Amino acid sequence: MVTVNQQRVPRKRTYLMCSPEHFAVEYAINPWMDVTMPVDPELAVKQWDRLRETLVGLGHEVHLLTPEPGLPDMVFAANGAFVVDGTVYGAQFMHEQRAAEAAAHRAFYESQGWRFIAPSETNEGEGDFAYLPEAHGGLILAGHGFRTELPAHAEAQEALARPVVSLRLVDPRFYHLDVALASLDDGNIVYYPGAFSAASQKVLAQLFPDAVVADDGDALAFGLNLVSDGRNVVLNSEASRLAGKLKAAGYTPVPVELAELKKGGGSVKCCVAELRH
Repeated sequence: MVTVNQQRVPRKRTYLMCSPEHFAVEYAINPWMDVTMPVDPELAVKQWDRLRETLVGLGHEVHLLTPEPGLPDMVFAANGAFVVDGTVYGAQFMHEQRAAEAAAHRAFYESQGWRFIAPSETNEGEGDFAYLPEAHGGLILAGHGFRTELPAHAEAQEALARPVVSLRLVDPRFYHLDVALASLDDGNIVYYPGAFSAASQKVLAQLFPDAVVADDGDALAFGLNLVSDGRNVVLNSEASRLAGKLKAAGYTPVPVELAELKKGGGSVKCCVAELRH
């Protein structure tokens, strides 16, 4: 008899991360950021290192982007671009405080010989795009409402030649798609319905009838800001209820502590961009 766990097969991934050595909360561009709440930079680096070591320990390859002074949010590497099958759709940030991050990401991808497509529309990379290669023939889910603007969804579809499903985010605490939804494997997702408009909730229920559905406690603990290789799900240790749901669905939760980075409004996924060759 086959157990549920044996059906979940991990796939080696290639990731991009950026050390939080310059991380600080110097401005507030999302509801989680509080400039009066001090950040412990040493602890932030220690927690980030543990996340990187966890991913490497699971058999994944991690490339590093060099952090730049004056860009305290560069640690949130997922926001700098969106990569599908060797093509990179670059980011164009909503807020001027992060605008210069886009050039650092572009320089990295071009130095690696990737095909880079510069955006003309505001978008924040994997912060608002998720790719599921085996869902409905290969599908991009795309968030809008707070950071990424709707015309970027059409631009991404042209750049990446994959159908894009637009989902409207309605709660400012879930300002990016990746704090409200994540891919668990190549064909399924976990998400928090309350972050989305009623129509977008219906679209998700239709496309992903077997999705793992999180509650508001999981979502507010940044549990959905996770990274999964198809079996092992690396997620914020505060989201213990969600870890239980994932285990029941046959996945292996791998909790990590990222309290310092949460002060910037991000967790596991925000720190990790996936490089899809």
